[in-house]
Amino acid sequence: MGMRAAVLVPIYEADGALRLIMTRRPDDMRSHPGDVVFPGGMIETGDSGPEATARREAAEEVGLGDEHVLEVLGGLDPVHTRSVTMRIVPVVARVRRPERFVPQPDEVAAVLEPTIDELLDDDRWQTRFWGPGRKMWFYEFPEGVLWGATAHMVRDLLGYFRRDGS
Repeated sequence: MGMRAAVLVPIYEADGALRLIMTRRPDDMRSHPGDVVFPGGMIETGDSGPEATARREAAEEVGLGDEHVLEVLGGLDPVHTRSVTMRIVPVVARVRRPERFVPQPDEVAAVLEPTIDELLDDDRWQTRFWGPGRKMWFYEFPEGVLWGATAHMVRDLLGYFRRDGS
């Protein structure tokens, strides 16, 4: 079955724009250094499920605690990675942005807050082939690169905004 993980896909509104909360992994991390990701991690024995894992990890990584989660909106399709056999469950939640983030320095080099409108701009996305016939999405921020499983989740989420015309 492989490993199981969950991430929180936090969305909030500020100044009339919907924004996501993402992190950039430190350059000295063993896996995926410098990547832009959602807060999350491995599902642990004490977690009651993916939502509990996503909430716990968001609180640990950036100080986005249960008091900030206003409503869990649902999940996106799980993403399966190839490099390490892993199933990642994205949990989408409407949140209240903390007054200040408390990044865990071992896991978070920066907190990013892109708008949905920025991410909907297809001109900012690139595709590259990764291995035989496998197309991968890439989105470059000044702070780091969004790609792989997280880019797949973001593209999946953006599909909901494209469908309703916003």
